[in-house]
Parts: sequence; structure tokens; C-alpha cells
Amino acid sequence: MRDVLEIVAARADRPGAIASAAAARRRPAGWRGEHGRMMIIAADHPARGALRAGPDPLAMGNRADLLDRICTALERPGVNGVLGTPDILEDLLLLGALDDKVVIGSMNRGGLAGTSFEIDDRFTAYDGDSLAAAGFEGGKMLLRIDPDDAGTVATLQACGRAVGDLAAHQLMAMVEPFISHRADGRVRNELSPEAMIRAMTVAAGLGTTSAYTWLKVPVVDDMERVMAATTLPALILGGEVSQDADAAYVRWSKALALPTVQGLVIGRSLLYPPGGDVAGAVDRAVSLL
Repeated sequence: MRDVLEIVAARADRPGAIASAAAARRRPAGWRGEHGRMMIIAADHPARGALRAGPDPLAMGNRADLLDRICTALERPGVNGVLGTPDILEDLLLLGALDDKVVIGSMNRGGLAGTSFEIDDRFTAYDGDSLAAAGFEGGKMLLRIDPDDAGTVATLQACGRAVGDLAAHQLMAMVEPFISHRADGRVRNELSPEAMIRAMTVAAGLGTTSAYTWLKVPVVDDMERVMAATTLPALILGGEVSQDADAAYVRWSKALALPTVQGLVIGRSLLYPPGGDVAGAVDRAVSLL
């Protein structure tokens, strides 16, 4: 496990080291890896208070362990990027783990999991200016559309503004859309083909331009019809840790055959796989590309 003492010392005594590390980072040649696709490790869950992975409700609550898993994944051949909040990406900068990687900063983390204000998903992390200043390649936003919650309109407006801001800096705007509903005190995403088509078409129209917009979508039934709803490039997300890993890989493989699907953005399924072999899980996902 990587020693975090160096990170703590830098944060306490040399906070300027973070900006220096960002400035010194070796940028990737492009958004695609050597396989012509994107393979992004997602690690932005903790800032929303979503720490569960598999049966462990606090799996992502140990930062040293999480960083070790992320670094292991980033070191595997074919992995060309990472998605995270400022605290995680800055830890990785201090560890020197982001050279030649596509770095996507997570932007709206205000809709904390399990809260009454979850749908009113405020932008509380990166913005376009800070991502450009850090030299990162893009920003990601979650867009949950609840027809029964007026907080949705504020999130729609904020996401539209963020898409335009990122495009002005020529940075990727990664939008993750869902039709969502509150039930039993929780916000649940609707994963029917019809719901995903509706959510994607709304997300595609956000902002002053869609030139830099990519979609981040789950694998659902009838993916061929779902992905026919847009010409925007899309990345497939991994979702929750599945005990049936074989079935998950089959679903990802089928989705990757569709023309608009340009790669994978997977977090917990690879960082906390059944059996604990992070490198093996990542290598298997890369083999699908």
C-alpha cells in the first residue's frame, strides 16, 4: 500500500506543491488510448458520501487503500485516464500518477446521496476555469432529471452553463444523464430504454454548443435503440460491483460494438472486484476494447 505520509506532509507544509505537480504533469497526446478507445477509472464517489462497494458500506472510506487501488489500475496497460474530485486528483498528482493520463474533474457533488436535496445537485467542485488552470482534459457532471422535483431545473441550468464553460476552454464535457425518482427516501435512476433515450436527448441539447460533449451512460436493455438516440460520443459506465462479473463483461462488450460507444468509464466494479484482484479486473476490461 502506498505511504500517505508524503502526501500529508506536502498538504500541510507545501500546499503549492499541488499546483507545481499539475504544471509539471506530462499531458496525454489525445483523448484516446493506444487501442483507439478511452479507458477511464472513475473515483469520484466519496465526495457524494457514496462509499459502498459490494457488501461493504464504507469500502471507499479508507483513502490510502483507495489510492492504492486507483494507482494499481492506472498502471495497467491500456488504461488512459481517471475521473475524480479535486482531493483525489491532487493526491494522485502528488504521487506522480497522472503523467500521460486523461484527467477528468468531477464538478457537481452537492446532491449528496440520501439527502432531501439530492436532486438539486449543486456544482461544488471543479469549474471550467479551474480545470483549465490545472491543465486537465475535461469535466464530468451528473444530471438526474426527476419529473416530480423542482430542484431538477436548477441542475439543468447549471449543467448547461458548465457545458458551455468547458467548451470555451476546449475541454471535454462528460454528462451522465438519468431520469430519476425518489422512493423510500432515496433517489433511484430509471434504467428502462425509454428513460435512457429521454435522458440522453435532454443532455445532448445542453449548453451553447455540443462540440465537446460526451455522454456517460449505463448498459440497459435494447442498447442499440438507446444509442441510436444521439450522434454524441458515449462512454459506458460500470455501475455497482456485481457478483456476476462475467455477465457484466458480456454487457460491456456488446455495448462497445455500437458505433457511438467510444470506451469505458468504470469505478467500483474494477477497483473493488469480487476476489479483490484489481489488476486482473482492469486487464479483462481493457481486453474488451
